[in-house]
Amino acid sequence: MIHRRVSARGGPRSCWAAAPPIGASRSPMAATDAQRRPRPTRAGGAPRASRGLPRGSCARRRELPPDRLHFMVQAADTQGSPASGTTHRRSTGVQGAPIEGSGFKARVQPTMTILTRYLIRSHLVPLLFTFSLVTGLLYLNTVTRLLEDLVGKGLPTEIILEALILSFPHTLALSLPIAVLPAVLYTFSELASASEIVAMSASGVRPRKLFIPVLLLGTLLAGITYTFNDFVLPEANHRLKNLRNSIRQKSPTFQLRERVVNLIEGENGLGPYFLRVDEIDPVSAELTEVVIYDMSQQGVRRTTYATRGKMDLNSTFTDLHLRLHDGQVYEVGNREIGAFQRTGFEEQLYVLRGVGDVFQDMSGDQRTDREMSIAFLRDSAQAKRLALDSIRQDARRQTIRAVERALGTGPAADSAQGDNLVLAKSLQGAQGDLIPSDDFSRTVALTARTHTARTAALRKRASQYGVEIHKKLVIASACIIFVLIGMPVGIRFPRGGISMVIVVSATVIGVYQYGLTTGEDWADRDLAAPFWTMWAPNLVFLAIGSLMVSRMGRWIASSRDSGWRDLWLAARRSVQTVFRRGRRPA
Repeated sequence: MIHRRVSARGGPRSCWAAAPPIGASRSPMAATDAQRRPRPTRAGGAPRASRGLPRGSCARRRELPPDRLHFMVQAADTQGSPASGTTHRRSTGVQGAPIEGSGFKARVQPTMTILTRYLIRSHLVPLLFTFSLVTGLLYLNTVTRLLEDLVGKGLPTEIILEALILSFPHTLALSLPIAVLPAVLYTFSELASASEIVAMSASGVRPRKLFIPVLLLGTLLAGITYTFNDFVLPEANHRLKNLRNSIRQKSPTFQLRERVVNLIEGENGLGPYFLRVDEIDPVSAELTEVVIYDMSQQGVRRTTYATRGKMDLNSTFTDLHLRLHDGQVYEVGNREIGAFQRTGFEEQLYVLRGVGDVFQDMSGDQRTDREMSIAFLRDSAQAKRLALDSIRQDARRQTIRAVERALGTGPAADSAQGDNLVLAKSLQGAQGDLIPSDDFSRTVALTARTHTARTAALRKRASQYGVEIHKKLVIASACIIFVLIGMPVGIRFPRGGISMVIVVSATVIGVYQYGLTTGEDWADRDLAAPFWTMWAPNLVFLAIGSLMVSRMGRWIASSRDSGWRDLWLAARRSVQTVFRRGRRPA
């Protein structure tokens, strides 16, 4: 017996109906008689006519109550018996809409809702893993550089913890966009290698539809990155800068430099002490040719010379002990004019108390461009532009007055047009030697150089503010750009594995970082507009990603071949195509 699918409206897709066998009568009366013919039944079982039909047949479904009747749009498998009134469904499709004349409504379960949840779940695990890995590596590098300012200073524990915590937001701002690309590459390469992309395409779900949930997730991550970079990161950078300045000022003793007079502040403001050393051994802390200028006592000046010595700290890292050998002490007081006292020694212990425990809070309101929000940056850039316009107007007025003075003409007119007319008439009527005196020439040249330097400084500062504004937006939008790059590449090369993810991610991120750094340098030097220099990497990768997404439907690769082999064959075909076009006759 042959079966075909018919719908409740007579269509071909909803339920199964029995068709007569080949050669049998197809008249309506024959079918009616066959349906009216009684069929034996078993106790607790279904009629033989129903049991002989395939699963999901119309006869079975008519025996179910209306509230248990379900019409499936795509493939379904219904099991169970009408007597028990239970059904077990397996379906990946969309359940039907309300059926006319049936008196009930079918439940609706969209297919893309299931796929969306599945794609997001598949994407979150690699994203969290990659984010944790990248954050750990970047933060380890940051902590290593920060320890140079923290170790050996006798700092309180809370100061060290605060410095480590404040250095963490800078790491998060970089690691979140970087983690997007390898996560997308790994997710879709795994889906493609398991032939899930092929199965979805065969069931009518195009790869471009799979792109929408991941693109929305990338947009969400871009919004989170932008908010974090605009509100959290500037404040953390500002507090970290103030804290590091305070740490540097805490103990100048531990930053002694050779052949330089080092200023040392003592306990409770005592001092100052001035220490000069020709050579310092960083391993043994031995000193050579030591000179100490002691001005801690009012009206007394004491100078100590020693051929050698050794420096160490007490157990609490608060006092500096200088053990000097073979030296002399010169002391000058205010009691007698011209009198001084000289004392020789073979060994002397010189103690500078409190030099390792002076921690001053160097917090200030001065902020650099990386410590400002976008609104603050825009206000600062506008202030620099206004100052630049003011300098230009001032330079123009001074130039006109200088030329009038050199030509011996009267004062300039009030308006700019009057200034130009007076200057033109003066130049036309000037005769004789117009070379001014040397003093006047130097004054004019100095004024011009001053205005030029101030103009260049203001322009550079305004350009730096503009670069930082675009940089915050560019880094946030990199989450979307990396989604555009990662999904087509992952689908195109399903068998590349982890090696493909690492190589492609490192290459793309390296090129992107190089373009971003180069653009920032060009904009800071005012070689090009900040918009084009900062957005150039994003625009280039956006064009490449959009082109790959548009061709993504043709790249459903088989999981039997290697991703590297596919990459090699694609590159070879591209080169062969170029050479073939070049050999064509004109």
